[in-house]
Amino acid sequence: MLTRDDVQSFLDRMEVRGGTVEELGEGLWKVRTSEEAEVVVSIAPPVLILRVRVMELPADGPRRAELFRQLLEYNAADLVHGSYGVEGNHVVLTDTLELENLDFSEFEASFDSLTLALATHLGALAPYRER
Repeated sequence: MLTRDDVQSFLDRMEVRGGTVEELGEGLWKVRTSEEAEVVVSIAPPVLILRVRVMELPADGPRRAELFRQLLEYNAADLVHGSYGVEGNHVVLTDTLELENLDFSEFEASFDSLTLALATHLGALAPYRER
């Protein structure tokens, strides 16, 4: 099973790719990509969690329902890794990876999938953002 040091080495490699990594606590990091996305990485054995806060939920019921439908469609058709969900009053994009056999390539694929989805979907999600 991977340790905190193994995950730190993965994150060090992400810095070489142009991102910045800030350790927020034991087993908790924030990675800011060159495109300004912020991905929180946390160890919660037996998994590693990658999470991006996407936006606040709209207050309007019909707009919120439309947004939920759009997110479910993205989950079904567009996402290779992870899924959209709701955490409190925010839309989040999350993926979990098993620590048991995780290697850098799998971590990188998940990370890249989340940031690509975010970049691709933000334009379509923009109308649901509160002004």
